[in-house]
Amino acid sequence: MSSPLPAILPLLAVLPPLLALFVPATLANRFPLAAGRLAGAAMLLSLGLALVAALELAVLGRPVHHEFLAVGPAALTVYFDVVTAIMLVLVAFLGAAVTAFSRHYLAGDAHQGRFFKGLALTVGSVLLLIVSGNLAMFTLAWIATSLSLHQLLTFYPDRPAALLAARKKYVFSRLGDLCLLAALFVAWQQFGTLDYAKLFAEAADGVGAGLPTLGFLLVAGAILKSAQFPFHGWLPDTMETPTPVSALMHAGIINAGGFLVIRFSPLVTLSPAALDLLAAVGAITALFGSVVMITQTSIKRTLAFSTVAQMGFMMLQCGLGAFALALLHIVAHSLYKAHAFLSSGGVIAQMRAAGSPPARLHPGLPGVLGAFAVAVLLVLAVTLPLGAAPWGDPARFALSFILAIALAQLLWNWWTLAGGAASLFAGVAVALGVCVLSFGLHAGAQWLVNGSVAAAPSSAVLWPIAILTPLAFLLVAARVFLPPSWVSTRLGRALFVHAYNGFYVNTFANRLLHALRLSKSA
Repeated sequence: MSSPLPAILPLLAVLPPLLALFVPATLANRFPLAAGRLAGAAMLLSLGLALVAALELAVLGRPVHHEFLAVGPAALTVYFDVVTAIMLVLVAFLGAAVTAFSRHYLAGDAHQGRFFKGLALTVGSVLLLIVSGNLAMFTLAWIATSLSLHQLLTFYPDRPAALLAARKKYVFSRLGDLCLLAALFVAWQQFGTLDYAKLFAEAADGVGAGLPTLGFLLVAGAILKSAQFPFHGWLPDTMETPTPVSALMHAGIINAGGFLVIRFSPLVTLSPAALDLLAAVGAITALFGSVVMITQTSIKRTLAFSTVAQMGFMMLQCGLGAFALALLHIVAHSLYKAHAFLSSGGVIAQMRAAGSPPARLHPGLPGVLGAFAVAVLLVLAVTLPLGAAPWGDPARFALSFILAIALAQLLWNWWTLAGGAASLFAGVAVALGVCVLSFGLHAGAQWLVNGSVAAAPSSAVLWPIAILTPLAFLLVAARVFLPPSWVSTRLGRALFVHAYNGFYVNTFANRLLHALRLSKSA
């Protein structure tokens, strides 16, 4: 247990948004401008404290762990390491950006004061979840995040679609809460403590009888929280909510499932079967979201299914044991998706300004195969000198293969826009730069969080998943290389209609919700 002084700053970073709990919603609505300014100031204060705390951690060079108050197994404990610092700064930054945007977006709304209160409480709950050093404290913050977000999702009570989506999420969230509460019980029974440091230390000493069960419960909670297939339907349907809520949810809160697995990786890796399940579910979700995303005609629904696909890919990374890459994915996806939602109103104007897309040349099958062959050679050229051959382990193989597919698409797009030898070599140079940057970021993330996450486990099941997943991605990517006329075929039309409707999985979920009489309860 370390000194309390270094642990105070991370805890203080949580407090400003949570102070909104003591502001009555009616008072906030009466003075909306003041409510907006106070919420913005609270977010900026949290961001500043988070940055100072991260700097303090860098100076100390070791994790900070301190228990301030204990009541039985529950305790107010701060666990502050590199993973915590990255997530704390990220969420505080997103909270400040979304709050600043909301002050203009909701100007004139009669209930904007209540909105700012809900927004502050939601961000504060996420910050509390991040700095938690005790499983009971984590669970409390987990539930508080969901309940606070529910108030934002039902901000417009006169929109039936928004209410249905919120209630659907409410049901799945409560199932996730039950999984986490069960995990809390198992951890207490197995170890007699809920403190992170003690849990991780005792788990490292040997596998106890309850660890496989604990791993499955944590994975199940992450699957339900991060909108994995088939529990994803609520996420696209929440587009009826205000845009700032969509930005906060898709850029921040939806990542809680990934953070859960990364944070508890020392426990989850002791249950290889649970990680196998997570990798399989993540791969299916990523493929499903990618296929459905390309058929959507609404910008916000396209972004929503993009989030589904990204969360699936993140769970795949976690299931393969690539926890450092999953954390890097969280940061990159959060920043991208926040910008995408907060700037979605200007997309139409940008498209009009850009005019019609340039005509493309179809290179034919030789060009497609050539692009993929060059992409594979680029990946090998970067990885082999580093001693990181793609066939070294399942995670490296799957992620290298998927990167090669992305590079092949980049090359194909480049070569179809312009011809000639200059364009050919320019495309290869750009693809090589992307490849080097990608593996450079991977290595940097691994170095940064070294010691804060568990090492990748070994499992015979991971290799089939690592081989089949890139092949499935290759089939999805193949539609880019097909001539546009294939969409007009009978098979193309049928696939488009089914994919546009999400293969009716969400329809079944809605009917089940109605049958259980849960669609009118929250």
